[in-house]
Amino acid sequence: MIRVMMPEDYDKVYRLWCGIKGFGIRSMDDSKEGVEKFLKRNPTTSVVALDKEDIIGAILCGHDGRRGCFYHVCVKESYRKHGIGKKMAAFAMQALREEGINKVSLIAFKSNRVGNRFWRKVGWTFREDLNYYDFTLNEENITRFIE
Repeated sequence: MIRVMMPEDYDKVYRLWCGIKGFGIRSMDDSKEGVEKFLKRNPTTSVVALDKEDIIGAILCGHDGRRGCFYHVCVKESYRKHGIGKKMAAFAMQALREEGINKVSLIAFKSNRVGNRFWRKVGWTFREDLNYYDFTLNEENITRFIE
């Protein structure tokens, strides 16, 4: 089952993230408070996939009023290749459409071969015409990668 992510899903979503090899978790943005803040700003666009009570997939999805963005897209390894990621993406994209958003983007680490292969397979465009930049405003928001 695919449904909207709720703040009370945080503990199960965080456990999922911690089980995904190569996943990057930010100390502040991905804390319970950080995710609750994100969900409050984007209450209908983030999704989880469930097998009974277990959360087996998740997408943090938000928008700025103009463009949507997927963050932390993941499916538990033992559930991959069953269309769960595709269904979650479609659910989140429909929620964005309902909010008047016409384009969605995502960032995937170059080292994420599984994810990059997935996005190309399901029809997303790999952009070679731009560079991505960021600027850290708070040095305490550190990324920890799951090994």
